[in-house]
Amino acid sequence: MKGGGGGGVYSGKRRWRGLVIAVLGLVFLSMLVPLLFLLGLHNGFHSPGSEQQSSPSIGLGGYGTKIIIRDASNLSEGDRSNHVDDLVKQFAPTLSKDILKNISHPAENETKSPSAMHDNEEKKGFSVTPHDDLQSLPIENNPKAGASVQIIDYAKGGVDQSGKSCELKFGSYCLWREQHREDMKDSMVKRLKDNLFVARAYYPSIAKLPSQDKLSREMRQNIQEVERVLSESTTDADLPPQIGKKLQRMQAAIARAKSFHVDCNNVDKKLRQIYDLTEDEANFHMRQSVFLYQLAVQTMPKSLHCLSMRLTVEYFRSPFDDTEASLADKYIDRALQHYVIFSTNVLASSVVINSTVMHAKESGKLVFHVLTDEENYFAMKLWFFRNTYKEARIQVLNMERLDLNNQKLQFSLPVEFRVSRSIDAQSRTEYLSTFSHLHYRLPEIFQNLEKVVVLDDDVVVQQDLSTLWNLNMEGKVNAAVQFCSVKLSLLKSYLGKNSFNKNSCAWMSGLNVIDLVKWRELDLTETYQKFVKEVSTQEAQSEAVALHASLRTFQDLIYPLDGSWALSGLGHDYNVDVYPIRNAAVLHYNGKMKPWLELGIPKYKGYWKNFVNRDDQFLTDCNWNS
Repeated sequence: MKGGGGGGVYSGKRRWRGLVIAVLGLVFLSMLVPLLFLLGLHNGFHSPGSEQQSSPSIGLGGYGTKIIIRDASNLSEGDRSNHVDDLVKQFAPTLSKDILKNISHPAENETKSPSAMHDNEEKKGFSVTPHDDLQSLPIENNPKAGASVQIIDYAKGGVDQSGKSCELKFGSYCLWREQHREDMKDSMVKRLKDNLFVARAYYPSIAKLPSQDKLSREMRQNIQEVERVLSESTTDADLPPQIGKKLQRMQAAIARAKSFHVDCNNVDKKLRQIYDLTEDEANFHMRQSVFLYQLAVQTMPKSLHCLSMRLTVEYFRSPFDDTEASLADKYIDRALQHYVIFSTNVLASSVVINSTVMHAKESGKLVFHVLTDEENYFAMKLWFFRNTYKEARIQVLNMERLDLNNQKLQFSLPVEFRVSRSIDAQSRTEYLSTFSHLHYRLPEIFQNLEKVVVLDDDVVVQQDLSTLWNLNMEGKVNAAVQFCSVKLSLLKSYLGKNSFNKNSCAWMSGLNVIDLVKWRELDLTETYQKFVKEVSTQEAQSEAVALHASLRTFQDLIYPLDGSWALSGLGHDYNVDVYPIRNAAVLHYNGKMKPWLELGIPKYKGYWKNFVNRDDQFLTDCNWNS
């Protein structure tokens, strides 16, 4: 009996000794982990959301502008450690209750002087990417998907870590966004989520403190209540009436929790999740917004698509007498004033013609040549057959069915380029429109004419243009309004190292007087094609090739028109003065926000809509007037 009892006591002591050793081992490990964390060995343990794909630049939604993005893989281990340490400092319990301010609005800390920002970035371990003064690429660029873009609070004048503001990255989207900003419908919901994350971060540490059972129970109760509310609410309207008091109680509990020494590792882990989720959500919404904006500006409105389809169907359903043969002599009469319009938009080309005729002193001298593609040819034919414009004559040409020296033509519209630049820390976005490849076939298309005026389909004429036909161009080929906001020196990336006057202004399409006789003498079509061949081996995008070749082809051959002839910017600039608008001969809606789109700038739309034939039955049937 004694032996058995003594063996049991000895066995019990051995088990207790093993437990004591195990407990001491756990205590030692619990002390070792924080030491390892402080020594910087935590660098390999990042939350999944903090990893970004590496990519030098991306094209976004058809803007064509290269966007410099953060490449986290290039940071050294020391830089990453400094970054994490900096985040830990920001999330320390001694901070005020604005703990998430620097996370939600990082741009506020970025709008400093270049030197201060550079010093700040060095402290954080981030490298500042030097940025060019000009970002200029064609609008129709091939977008790449899957890259991560750092999103800044541009609404408050923020800049990203390369120093670029919103306009430099996204162009007119930022201007449109500012004008159409709506109040948040879930601001309180977002505040609740933020405080919920902070409470979850501190709760495990507070629960381990035996003397703080009351605070622990209060925090757990607050977390459960807010979780239940958020599970039933997506907007502020869904929240219960007393939610404000619940939020105050939670904030008070969080403030008390911050006064205690807590497990920094757990707090860092939880708050890092907030950072990652907030950043991912902001990135997603920005990319989504830019994509939807691009989709809206590049897609034909349903009513205009309906108009084109209805006209095409009606053309084949009800054959009409074509009067082209009887007017053939007028189409080549050099004594008349010939206007050329490149367009695939029935309504837009109609507005150009109607506004020109309404202000013409002698409409009988006007002949319009509308150049379009095969898809819209029949709709154009029927529209201009049904609608008359005083005594003016209109010819519609299908470029894809026109043979020039047994060569098939491919239809192309004037090309627009976004030019974004930074001046005195202020960003400025312009849209430079220029000729397409098809423009350089004008001397061949109109072999019997000596002079033509080329109009883009996004212009509105407000004065008589007959004086342009008496213009002495002093041996120049192209009379155009110069765009001195953009010097050729800013476009050197397109012009290369070729000799050109760096102080020369770029020129705009929209309103151009073309001397076809001089063009043929200088054989500019051949010159243009030569430049295209030279550049096409280097440039991947045909639009960039067109800009390069156009600027070089017309070098020293531009006759500058007075700026009052054409006013540009109505398709992207919200701050155009009313006085210049009223006094300009031609209004040019260059940019993304065309007047026939819902995204068009409202205060400029009226000048365009004044020349729309609202009584046309097809427009009524397609609900355009609504």
